[in-house]
Amino acid sequence: MTATPAQAEETVLPDVFVTRYVTPLREGGSLPGIVEGDDLGTYVCKFRGAGQGLKVLVAEVIVSGLAERLGLRTPRLVALELDPEIARYEADEEVQDLLNASAGLNLGVDFLPGAFGVDGAVLDADGPAGAEAARVIWLDAFCANVDRSWRNPNLLLWHGDLWVIDHGASLYFHHGWAGGVTDPQRFARQPWDSSDHVLGRHLDEVAAADAEVSPLLDRAAFASVVARVPDEWLEPVPGAETPEALRAAYVDFLVARLGTRQWLPGGGA
Repeated sequence: MTATPAQAEETVLPDVFVTRYVTPLREGGSLPGIVEGDDLGTYVCKFRGAGQGLKVLVAEVIVSGLAERLGLRTPRLVALELDPEIARYEADEEVQDLLNASAGLNLGVDFLPGAFGVDGAVLDADGPAGAEAARVIWLDAFCANVDRSWRNPNLLLWHGDLWVIDHGASLYFHHGWAGGVTDPQRFARQPWDSSDHVLGRHLDEVAAADAEVSPLLDRAAFASVVARVPDEWLEPVPGAETPEALRAAYVDFLVARLGTRQWLPGGGA
């Protein structure tokens, strides 16, 4: 399948059945893998049974949707239905265990064949234009992404274009919901550390990006993005026991964040 940016008009993630597990990607702790689907597509599968849990998949969907609305390229997402029977044909015991623990819906990220990871040397020689880089920084600041550093840029170049990937380390606030939904205003006011960001040389352009992208987001936009998260990934917490209540909580947190600027490098000034 030819990879395309995520489509904002998709109100739910398309369902795809995994037909074959191809190979693991051992670049991260969650051990994602390359799989093939019944739509003839090839995907990077992020497994629900990985140690980081379902909230990482939720963050991936929400932040990917926000990136697309900001005009950034991010691979199309699908919901991958996995039958653990596939594990019978996998020799690696670690992968077998992961497949067996991931029955049901997993996250599929459209595979970009021939894409290569961006590092510091590439950015210095052929980096993104300032406006695009500033939007990436804005997105990371807004979503509190702590995982786009020089050590792990989570950026790809594909056919000469920059693509943002791997958003699971964003929206950290939901990891604190074990005892119930917390106060959105705490997240709204939380500063974001830009000192190690891989695109840090474009920090002085973020204020201009803020003026351009902020009008693209509002409560309705957030609700549309959050609606794409499958119900079964939304684990109930005290005070938000249903998928609808959890979606409303995510929207409230994003609306509150958009209403402040303490998180923006330079405060937007």
